[in-house]
Amino acid sequence: MGAKLGGGGGGKFDLGQNSDINVTPFVDVMLVLLIIFMVSIPAATVSIKLDLPPAVPPPPGAKVEEPTLINVQQGGKLFIGDVATSLDTLPADLTRILNTPEPTEERVYIRADRTVRYGDFMAVMNTLQGNGFFQVALINEEL
Repeated sequence: MGAKLGGGGGGKFDLGQNSDINVTPFVDVMLVLLIIFMVSIPAATVSIKLDLPPAVPPPPGAKVEEPTLINVQQGGKLFIGDVATSLDTLPADLTRILNTPEPTEERVYIRADRTVRYGDFMAVMNTLQGNGFFQVALINEEL
């Protein structure tokens, strides 16, 4: 409990009572808890050992392969790169454009306009997965 110094009323030695909260012990306890948490948290983290390959950039002048990009536009229009296709012929056109022995093992990127309906986008995803194209990546661009 604190005392009020220099106040009116009462006698010379009548200090009165202070109704304000003394926050010093509260701050002391908070600082001690903060230090305890700062010391104990790094010891409590579990480290997982990962054996990552080193990041080696491609040599200068090396040809970088362009990714296979499927564009979905409003109204269900589909393009593989710049080539127009439809939902029915998408797997055959994609296999022809990839031109590899195992086209289903290649990574395919999908980009959709903002106005594309979710059902149209999922129809493309389901068609690709139904025909064995499981290496599908989605492109997200900042708007």
